[in-house]
Amino acid sequence: MIKVGNLEKSYGDQKALKGISLEVKKGELFGLIGPDGAGKTTLMRILVTLLLPDKGTATMDGLDVVADFRKIRTMVGYMPGRFSLYADLTVEENLKFFATVFGGTIEANYHLIKDIYGQIEPFKNRPAGKLSGGMKQKLALSCALIHAPKVLILDEPTTGVDAVSRKEFWEMLNNLRLQGITILVSTPYMDEANLCDRVALFQNGKILSVDTPKNIISGYRRKLFGVKVGTTAQRFECVGLLKQIDGVDSVFSFGESIHVSSGKTNVDEKTIKEYLNSHGHQGILVEQISAGIEDVFMELMQNEGK
Repeated sequence: MIKVGNLEKSYGDQKALKGISLEVKKGELFGLIGPDGAGKTTLMRILVTLLLPDKGTATMDGLDVVADFRKIRTMVGYMPGRFSLYADLTVEENLKFFATVFGGTIEANYHLIKDIYGQIEPFKNRPAGKLSGGMKQKLALSCALIHAPKVLILDEPTTGVDAVSRKEFWEMLNNLRLQGITILVSTPYMDEANLCDRVALFQNGKILSVDTPKNIISGYRRKLFGVKVGTTAQRFECVGLLKQIDGVDSVFSFGESIHVSSGKTNVDEKTIKEYLNSHGHQGILVEQISAGIEDVFMELMQNEGK
C-alpha cells in the first residue's frame, strides 16, 4: 500500500531523511519508532503530499505522492502531531466540516467512527478547544476517518495523553486494522512498538531496522542485566561505575532500573553486585533479564555511531 525508495529531504543544511526505503503492506498496522527529530514527521508529511521530497520516490496504492497528489488526498486520513481541529467549533461541527470537505456526510460513514465517536458524542455541543487531551485525540481520529480513507497516517497520536487514553487509542487502531484500513503511526514510546504488526526503528534520518517487534527483539544477542539501587543519586553514580567493569558493553538507565549489557562470559550477576558492593553500594539487586525494543534500539544506535 505504501512504498518508499531512497527518499531524501533536507531543511537547509539539516538532512531530515537520508535515503529512506520501506514498504507498508495493505491492512498492516505499521509503526515508526524513534525520538523527536528522527525524521518520522518529515516522512509522513511527504506521504500525505504536504512536503515535496528532494530525491527518491514514494507511492501510495500505486499512486505517486508528487504526480498524483490530488487522488492521494482523497484516500488518506491524516492526524498531525499537534491538535489541528477548529477549537471554536463544537465537536459535531468539526466532524460535519471534515465530512463536507470530502463531499460526504457523517451518516454515510458513521459505521467507521461509531465506536470512537460514540465515546465523545455526549459532548457534541462542546467546543473542541475545551475537550480533554484524550477526547481531542478521539475527535481528531474521527475527523480523519469520516471520509472512509484507505490509509490512515497518525503522527504521534498519543503524545501527552494519559495512560488509560493511550491504551484505548491503540485498541481503536487495532479494530480499524481489522476492518482493512492500512495504518502508519509514529510514536516516541518504545512500549507501543509491541502493538504494531511491524516497525521501523528511526534515528537521525535513517532506518536502523525494519521487522516485527518479536523478530527485532530476538536479534539481541548479548546478555542483559537489570540493576536496581536505592536512590536516584545512587543510581546515577552506579551508572558511571558499571561502565568501568571489564567486559561491559553498554550501561543505560531505564526508569528505576539500570540495564547492563555484555557479550563476555566473565560478566554475570555476581560480578556486577560484588563490584558495586566494593565501591560502597549495598542492597543492590541484580538479575538477568530479557531485552525489549528499547534495548535493541540503544544497541543499534551505538553500532550506528561506530
